[in-house]
Amino acid sequence: MRNYENVITAYIIMLLLIICVGLFQSWSIALTILNYCLISAVMTIGANMQWGYAGLINFGIMGYTALGGLAVVLVSVEPVKKAWQAGGLNILLSMWVIIIMVISIRFILKKFNKTKTRSLGILSILIFGIYLIRSTATPGIEAIEAVDPARYGFLGGLGLPVLLSWIVGAFFAAGLALIVGKIALGLRADYLAIATLLIAEIVVSIIKHEEWLARGVKNVIGLKRPAPYEIDLQRSEWFIKIVEKINLGKLNLIQSISDRQDALKQMVIDASSIYVKLCFTGLFLSVVIILLIITQKALYSPWGRKMRAIRDNEEAASAMGKNIVKEHLLIFVLGSAIVGLAGAMMVTNDGLFTPGSYRPMRYTFVIWVMVIVGGTGNNFGAILGGFVVWFLWVEAAPIALFLINIFTAHLPATHGLKVHLIESAPYFRFLLIGIGLLMIMRYRPQGIIPEKIIKQ
Repeated sequence: MRNYENVITAYIIMLLLIICVGLFQSWSIALTILNYCLISAVMTIGANMQWGYAGLINFGIMGYTALGGLAVVLVSVEPVKKAWQAGGLNILLSMWVIIIMVISIRFILKKFNKTKTRSLGILSILIFGIYLIRSTATPGIEAIEAVDPARYGFLGGLGLPVLLSWIVGAFFAAGLALIVGKIALGLRADYLAIATLLIAEIVVSIIKHEEWLARGVKNVIGLKRPAPYEIDLQRSEWFIKIVEKINLGKLNLIQSISDRQDALKQMVIDASSIYVKLCFTGLFLSVVIILLIITQKALYSPWGRKMRAIRDNEEAASAMGKNIVKEHLLIFVLGSAIVGLAGAMMVTNDGLFTPGSYRPMRYTFVIWVMVIVGGTGNNFGAILGGFVVWFLWVEAAPIALFLINIFTAHLPATHGLKVHLIESAPYFRFLLIGIGLLMIMRYRPQGIIPEKIIKQ
């Protein structure tokens, strides 16, 4: 227990901060922050596996997050029958062309030696395949996007339960990571970082511009979710009775029957929002706990010790007969799959898919800051870093506004400095996160909860 005193203390502080938000702002805001902290924790677990376990720099986190979100659309949204009738066959034909191209190229690479003839054969397959794809897919895409573009304009999904999309999102991200890893993991660390960042930009750009796939920048709204809807709860007798019973003391103080009914109605509305967020909290917390247990066991297993040995000294590990490329590829795929899972969780929580919000050049580095602040190589630290940075990101403006009002209380409300500071409060988040990161790097360079070194 003594070994985990700093972990317990840090987590208690974060829990108290969430409770303070509930007491001084609202419990709905507190639960919203908590849910996004839990989603951020899943992302940081994935990033920490790659960087903390193996020393791999992956700046393509937003690409895998977007794929996780795309999985929610492709799995849970009901299929658009008119769109399938208009151009679905063309899309399926073009997909078969791509599969045949891949199989043909792999066959040629395996069966024939490296010659000019082989290269010309591969080039011919690529040119002819691209021509077939364009000739089959283009008319289909135009027909699909023309089907009621204000509401649809895309093929839709499979209409399956949304929780299944979380698993599919992890597989989507893992599949992309496998392809990227095969190509890029042989690069030097700095080139690997650049390559993964550019691949993330490509993935996000494709999702944004291929409207037939998920409406592009038009967004997909009204997604399914594994929790009841507020409006349904507000109409349920059992829920209304529970809220009335909980708030009976407050309601008894109201004399007027109409005022009492209005107050109960507002209480039911507020309680329904809190109840739904609590359902999401339970789901997200379950995922974080399961991932934490698995990653902790993996970290202190022989495999985890092997990964840390490769991270600390690749030459020595290679001399001991370890396949560095194979192990790097495995952990790159596993970490990306967890990030894809987090992307699916985030879209499910939001209830909409907005490809325009995935900005690799911005949010990728926020995730990296979370890992660095929490403690590289420590799962508890990575989760804490997600909580700390996201909490600051959301609460920086209210905290700044509170401090501004205190320090400018002696100034009149129309004073230029006071007005300017109040209007600038939303931008203080960058200042606070920057100061926090500098303080961590200066006084706690290994993170709030640094990696635990086990001496054998």
